[in-house]
Amino acid sequence: MSKNKTVTVRVRRYNPDVDKKPHYQDYPVELTGDKTVLDALEEIKAEQDGSLTFRRSCRHAICGSCAMMVNRQNTLVCTTPLESVVNNGGLFSKADTVTIDPLPYLPVIKDLVVDRSVFWEQYEKVKPWLMPPDTIPEKEFRMTQEEVNAMEQAETCIMCGACYSSCPVVAGNKQYLGPHALLKAFLRIVDPRDTAPDERLDMIGTETGAFRCHKVSNCIDACPKGLNPAQAISNLAKASMRAGRLSAERAERMKSLIDMLDESAEPEKV
Repeated sequence: MSKNKTVTVRVRRYNPDVDKKPHYQDYPVELTGDKTVLDALEEIKAEQDGSLTFRRSCRHAICGSCAMMVNRQNTLVCTTPLESVVNNGGLFSKADTVTIDPLPYLPVIKDLVVDRSVFWEQYEKVKPWLMPPDTIPEKEFRMTQEEVNAMEQAETCIMCGACYSSCPVVAGNKQYLGPHALLKAFLRIVDPRDTAPDERLDMIGTETGAFRCHKVSNCIDACPKGLNPAQAISNLAKASMRAGRLSAERAERMKSLIDMLDESAEPEKV
């Protein structure tokens, strides 16, 4: 039986209680076809170095807790095959090596664990919860297919922080709401059940909101779910310039949908 190849997993280590500055530590890991980067980290912690610290939970790309930077690219390590990120060597990398860093632009608590307090504070600022009307329809809320598609795009976001910590605006301005928060705000603004679109747009149409985006689009490349926060932010910026008219436009659209459905439900006259 042939022996599996061994690769080097190079991890950025930093314990602020004892280390003056971060450093890298190399660990040999056997490469197998089904091993993910998270599997490699688990193996290192269990068999080589119990002090290695990182976050993980669901292992199915749902919780978003295992977002890290692998070979300078933000990703979820639970779904990233180790074999797919092994460097072949080059000017800035050693052959058969995988380099893992914590998410950038966030304070490091220890090793690969970052402090996401500001990340969650920005999220809460946009009031991402649904503000429903006092009167609920007897049957259901009506939506256009475009609204459904837009909501599904934003709902797929798992709040992993990969987009946030890849954004150059976030790097220099922690007042910026960030692509994660703006994407969730977009979710509520396109939701016809929500009663506060104008309030949200007033808050978003500021120098710390949608207009602060530099359209670098790092958030698109970083998103492990293939989402497009940049497009949502662009749409928010346009919508904020007509805040005050959005509610009336939505009400007219809902009325047209209901009238159309009522007409189709009428019995055929003979």
